[in-house]
Amino acid sequence: MADSSKTEKATEKKRRDERKKGNIFFSRDIVNAFGFVTLAFVIRLLAPLIAGYSKNMMTKSIAELGRADSLSLASAGEILRGIFIDFFLLAVPVGLLAAACAVVFTGVQTRFLFSTARLKPQLTRLNPANGLKRLFTLKSAVELLKALIKFAIIGSVVYNTLKDLINDIVKTPGMALEDSLGFIAKSIYSIAIGIAVYVALFAIADYLYQWWEYEREIRMTKQELKEEFKQTEGDPQIKARIKDVQRKMAAMRMMRKVPTADVVITNPTHYAVALKYTPGVDDAPIVVAKGKDYVALKIIEIAKKHDVYITQNKPLARGLYEAVDIGKPIPEEFYKPVADILAYIYRLKRKSAASL
Repeated sequence: MADSSKTEKATEKKRRDERKKGNIFFSRDIVNAFGFVTLAFVIRLLAPLIAGYSKNMMTKSIAELGRADSLSLASAGEILRGIFIDFFLLAVPVGLLAAACAVVFTGVQTRFLFSTARLKPQLTRLNPANGLKRLFTLKSAVELLKALIKFAIIGSVVYNTLKDLINDIVKTPGMALEDSLGFIAKSIYSIAIGIAVYVALFAIADYLYQWWEYEREIRMTKQELKEEFKQTEGDPQIKARIKDVQRKMAAMRMMRKVPTADVVITNPTHYAVALKYTPGVDDAPIVVAKGKDYVALKIIEIAKKHDVYITQNKPLARGLYEAVDIGKPIPEEFYKPVADILAYIYRLKRKSAASL
């Protein structure tokens, strides 16, 4: 029974952890049913080849028995060996196809997971008491009920099909070998298809049940959710990743403000500080972007692209970079040199406007 305190849906981390342990959502009935359906249809397509091979095999065996003047243990053994080899050659492709179906339908459900976690020895599995407990669980009762339903389905299909064919079955001894083999093959195929249809429907129902059962088993308690959140938040790698994302987003926002700046003061390539001043609105020029090395070069590149005035002043650029945060006004100690630069820029703009 699932723990009644586990009321919360499993997180993605919980699902990943369970998958690493080999605890995944999986229906064996889907593998068996759809593998059986695929096998039945493939055999139906290859029926002429199989029938021809079977006929030749039986004809050869009967001919060999007819040629034997005196049947000894040695000759009988040789004939049986030949029959066994012929049956083996007929069964091997069918067996390989069945194995391939099992691998494919299992892989589709498990996404081809291979885990050794469940192969590790566990002493609890050797405890008879634990084994008895597993026999009397809801899961065991459901598995028993499923087995009984499948047995009833198969028995019912076989019985009803044979009941309808009983009149034709009694006539097979008088049929020609080819007709007899054809009738047997068609009868077996009818039974197989009948079983396949019902078992496939049952398998779909089992698939839904297994999904529901798995979701119920991996549910979490509220305390487990809190603990996982703490672990996730405390993970150095996740913290570093969050900070890295935050830095990149902040840098993108900062770069978008460079085109609005009045001037970029550089060092000339190690430092770059972009300033914006709106008379009557700002008490002092505002640092809208700053950076060093690669970021400084990027600020300069964007400034050139948008015709923002760029000037080189090594001590001023470094001083502003170290003293002022982005979005903050410059301190009074930088008023005079920055005011001189802005006054020069305004004179240039007035001359440019006058010339137009």
